[in-house]
Amino acid sequence: MELHGDGLVTSTSLMARASATGEAMELACSTPSLGVGCHVVLADGEPVLEPEQIPSLVDARTGQFLPTLGAFLLRLFTGRIRAEEIEAEAAAQIGQLQQNGVRLTHIDTHKHTHMFPAVLRPVLRAARAAGVRAVRFPFEPEWAVRAATRAPISRVAEITVLRRFAPHSRRILAREGFATTDGTIAMAGTGSLDADALRALLRKLPAGTWELVTHPGYNDADLERVRTRLRASRELERMALAAIGEVPGIELVSFAALAPAARTNND
Repeated sequence: MELHGDGLVTSTSLMARASATGEAMELACSTPSLGVGCHVVLADGEPVLEPEQIPSLVDARTGQFLPTLGAFLLRLFTGRIRAEEIEAEAAAQIGQLQQNGVRLTHIDTHKHTHMFPAVLRPVLRAARAAGVRAVRFPFEPEWAVRAATRAPISRVAEITVLRRFAPHSRRILAREGFATTDGTIAMAGTGSLDADALRALLRKLPAGTWELVTHPGYNDADLERVRTRLRASRELERMALAAIGEVPGIELVSFAALAPAARTNND
């Protein structure tokens, strides 16, 4: 919210079931200038639906989602996750935010699981039913990856391999009539995105509409309780974002500029 007030952050996304969701929904509702998406969670989190309603998505011992992306993908690629359960859970998460007054501008997913077609299709069905017609395009172009000179080679390799799903995803989005960006940048640089790295990235930015993904925050007691590899870099990225204003020719918009905001039940 501070960075939005400074004119640096234009869009954010929100989990429907997390420790600070209630406060975050209140902030979102009171700040209509901030674009807010539903950050659909299908792994490493708590579902909105009861575990017996989505058995293919949860660990039967805990009733929670599978704890890692690897475990989720193993189950997905072996055909053990049901598309209708993905759609139902995504719809429940979107609906929970909308029912609390949040006007959603777009959707994205925790750990970018919607880059896989088997997840993308049911998530889009849930979004369309809720009136949401914009989505993150979670693929970083080669030029942006090259600009992230301090990115770990393992991260670069991962992004490069996953880019093979981009053309198929683009076709699905076009066929389904969803708005999106030309791509997402700063994914390779996650964890090492300081002001110099951000300036280098933005100076190479070609014409088009790009989403800069960043994870700013305060490394405080609340964050210490969260399991994340990005703890130390939260403040680094928060301070780096001031460099956005130093690069001319960039217009900051939110996902609301790509597609109309979702309808609510009262519209």
